[in-house]
Amino acid sequence: MPEKIGSLAEGPRVGIRRFTLDDGPEFTARARESRSLHRPWLFPPDDTDAYAAYAGRLIEDPTKAGFLVCERDGGGIAGFININNIVEGGFLCGALGYGAFAHAAGRGLMTEALGLVVRYAFGEMGLHRLEINAQPGNAGSIALARKCGFRLEGFSPDFIRIDGAWRDHERWAITAEMVEPG
Repeated sequence: MPEKIGSLAEGPRVGIRRFTLDDGPEFTARARESRSLHRPWLFPPDDTDAYAAYAGRLIEDPTKAGFLVCERDGGGIAGFININNIVEGGFLCGALGYGAFAHAAGRGLMTEALGLVVRYAFGEMGLHRLEINAQPGNAGSIALARKCGFRLEGFSPDFIRIDGAWRDHERWAITAEMVEPG
């Protein structure tokens, strides 16, 4: 990967790194190109001001950790994975949110990247549990959770407010004990 990538972890095809404010132009362009892929499940920032606020929260808020998924071949941003609602103490848990950009969708890059984030979260970050909350109709998100070893733990009606309405979600989770080291 190019030096500017600053990977926290790398796989054969992708690396993960933290968000920066300088990533705004590429991120927002990719988000605009990916609207039809993301909607109605996800609404990543697609303009400069929205990106600055979004990335600023991921950079500054200790209860959040944002990771850009960058292709090793060229370093372009392929997607993003965020750990939100990080709770320390006896809980050591966080909630994952993620999205691939259209040019990278369906190529297995997010599967590789989610594995990197999970290992980073359980290693360097010291978390014990990660959760994914996915709307039942979001087949891609559920397939990614399943492929990466998350287990279905339940169903929560009216769980998260998205696009002006309370949406049902399936709850998926993985714990450190479920992940092979390395």
